[in-house]
Amino acid sequence: MNTERQPRLAVLIDADNAAPSIIEGLLEEVANLGIASVKRIYGDWTSPNLKGWKEELLRFGLQPIQQFSYTTGKNATDSALIIDAMDLLYSKTLDGFCIVSSDSDFTRLSARLREGGMTVYGFGEKKTPKAFVGACDRFIYTENLRVVEPEKAAEQQPRNKRMGTNELKQDSWLVNTVRNAIEDLEDDDGWANLGTVGQAISNKFPDFDTRNYGYQKLGELIKAIGLFEFDSRTSPNSTSRAIYIRDIRKRK
Repeated sequence: MNTERQPRLAVLIDADNAAPSIIEGLLEEVANLGIASVKRIYGDWTSPNLKGWKEELLRFGLQPIQQFSYTTGKNATDSALIIDAMDLLYSKTLDGFCIVSSDSDFTRLSARLREGGMTVYGFGEKKTPKAFVGACDRFIYTENLRVVEPEKAAEQQPRNKRMGTNELKQDSWLVNTVRNAIEDLEDDDGWANLGTVGQAISNKFPDFDTRNYGYQKLGELIKAIGLFEFDSRTSPNSTSRAIYIRDIRKRK
């Protein structure tokens, strides 16, 4: 039995800047990152704009936090979320935060949480300002999480189409990003551990996600590019195998 403790996470949702249709996929993604010890969602629940969210509160165990909109043009919801986040930071019972919003107002909050030793995962639409994206350890676009229900399929945007080899080769940013990560980590023969390469890319580009290209795993994406070769090796002092990759231009 695996006794390693999973990270305890606080999931804080800005209901004004997130769609109810993402919640199932969102919580599935969070479950891959750790345990959602806190699940709070912020908004003015007297507003008809949040009707869609109200139907999901009990279903997914979300704690609604009421924040009245006292003044037009002032976002009281953001302030309530930020205050709660700081209180949770000082409680020292958590390992990280998931901030669900496409609003750049949470940029400074994300930076402050990271300064406090927290891992910060951002979730927002592709329109999210780069400042907020860059302030997170990892940023996941909610378009990749949207669960399409059959009766609502016509209303939902389709998932990203899988790109073919020719398209991927022509994506100079993607190819150069993978090549640069390998070069930073390669051994004398040009090989680098796939997992370490993926982590290095995520560290530089928090919003990098293989699903943006239609692939579920990094190995599948890199293999589809067709410019890299793979090698499976037995890990030292272990029976498990690790995948290594190399730019085919380094082949001797």
